[in-house]
Amino acid sequence: MIHTLTMPKWGLSMTEGRVDVWLKQPGDRVEKGEEVLDVETDKISSSVEAPFSGVLRRVLALSDETLPVGALLGIVVEGEATEAEIDAVIERFQAGFVSSAAEAQASGPSAQKVEVGGRLLRYLDLGEGGTPLVLVHGFGGDLNNWLFNHPGLAAQRRVIALDLPGHGESGKQLHRGDAEELSQAVLALLDHLTLDRVHLAGHSMGGLVALTAARGAPERVASLTLIASAGLGADINGDYLQGFTEANNRNALKPQLVQLFSDPALVTRQMLEDMLKFKRLEGVDQALRQLNAQFFDGGRQQLDLRNVVGQQPSLVIWGSDDAIIPARHAEGLEAQVEILPGQGHMVQLEAAERVNQLMATFLNAQP
Repeated sequence: MIHTLTMPKWGLSMTEGRVDVWLKQPGDRVEKGEEVLDVETDKISSSVEAPFSGVLRRVLALSDETLPVGALLGIVVEGEATEAEIDAVIERFQAGFVSSAAEAQASGPSAQKVEVGGRLLRYLDLGEGGTPLVLVHGFGGDLNNWLFNHPGLAAQRRVIALDLPGHGESGKQLHRGDAEELSQAVLALLDHLTLDRVHLAGHSMGGLVALTAARGAPERVASLTLIASAGLGADINGDYLQGFTEANNRNALKPQLVQLFSDPALVTRQMLEDMLKFKRLEGVDQALRQLNAQFFDGGRQQLDLRNVVGQQPSLVIWGSDDAIIPARHAEGLEAQVEILPGQGHMVQLEAAERVNQLMATFLNAQP
């Protein structure tokens, strides 16, 4: 069988990717799930995994070549195939391939903005059916932190990701800048969308926001998924928080961001530029300082919400090598706990497939 290996689509906004390096060469055996090449997008670098087993017979994309989503990267053959048969498959593919990336971007779902309680909130709403899932990002993040999770999870239910106040394209001004204020913004968005009850998933500080919402309005939270969550212990990497908050150029920011990942190569120049662009927006500097002081004053977490875990069905996911919040905070929780070996703080990006699988199984088991 002749398989075509194509440029994947990671997240709704991805229209193209740049081939970085091939990890396999023509003639090499490729197993299903094995990494074949590295691709860089305007958001992140990641490896393309083979969806099938066989021998890599042709490489059609060169290193440093930028290609649209769906473009042909290589040919993997399972069993036998002549060169002429491979040529014919390539010819048919290329003749039928029309890059629809621009059309898809124009017609596909896009983030919306709404004024809720006098504050602008940006959110992205995908999928339909089931009890909806709401995704809450962490400190300094935005809804793109769920880039590799949102579309996959939305295949089974309605999934909404938002930019918290002070972040992304939501309003930057905070009042108290505490957990109550952020959780109230999440609940206000649910009111706007007329959602009485949802599953909540939070990463890092977003986990603390989800816990706060669950404590204040337990009847509205069907389950909790906490990924590398704050609010479950006192320890946190205060140097990272301070360094990230203060960083105002690439050289200062890069050493901070590499601490978030198990693979430092994932911190691309584009990621640094995007983050600096956000940090230079009016009001962001003040918002980050406010949040850091409220949540993590003196490099210690100020809130302990361990007792909230388990009041709803709870799933806790952590990277074993998290350099920001230690995975040991997951110990002793009344929850399904999954520690992913070798992963860092941004585990939902680096181990997206595994995280999506764990979340989907957990959510589908809820009544």
